[in-house]
Amino acid sequence: MPKCGAPILVMTDMALLELHGVETFYGPSQVLFGVDISIDHGEVVTLMGRNGMGKTTTVRSIMGLTPAKGGVLQFDNHDIKAWPSHRIAKLGIGYVPEGRQVFPNLTVRENLEATAANHFAIENPWNSQRVMEIFPRLAEREGQYARTLSGGEQQMLAIGRALTTNPSFMILDEATEGLAPIIRDEIWAVLEHDLKNSGQAILVIDKHPRAMAKIADRHLVMEKGRIVWSGTSRELLADEAMQHRYLGV
Repeated sequence: MPKCGAPILVMTDMALLELHGVETFYGPSQVLFGVDISIDHGEVVTLMGRNGMGKTTTVRSIMGLTPAKGGVLQFDNHDIKAWPSHRIAKLGIGYVPEGRQVFPNLTVRENLEATAANHFAIENPWNSQRVMEIFPRLAEREGQYARTLSGGEQQMLAIGRALTTNPSFMILDEATEGLAPIIRDEIWAVLEHDLKNSGQAILVIDKHPRAMAKIADRHLVMEKGRIVWSGTSRELLADEAMQHRYLGV
């Protein structure tokens, strides 16, 4: 059972994303052991933990890249457990995978426009121009090929590309891993001021509790394929013993 201040939300008809009892394997090796996660519309939730604890596998299970063998996965009241990845994405999930994975031989603007869509007829949709307003570095390099960008700029581009699909829900897997502190701060500021304040629902995989406490509504901590703690930002910062035990900080 999770150790926490606030309990994990129970499954409800109102939640945007719901995982209940999710079990996932790589061949005969089980990685997830009954994972429960519930995220509402407009909510920002972090999933934290040391490397190898199952965070990315959780994301891959949501996206159908490593299908779950047990449990329930629902998005926007659709049972997505057996769906292929492209069909899940079309429901309105913008996925920023670990390692950026931009189109190297396309320019910044071409990357942003290659998958742009507004399937849900949003009144003020994300487009290349709007993305470059929140990431001025991309505006300065809009004609450059993505392969010539720095790692931090490529990460900004990956986030921007996901935004131009105008998702109802975003997943950011280690979006600031290995980046310079100044670039991390820029990305975190966009998450806090431009995305969270606009009501964007987000699941953020990250390792920086103090930064995440400013951005997210709730926090989940994973250890060996299980959610072992959940709570608010205040509870996260107050529980130094938990941080030391599960996050190594």
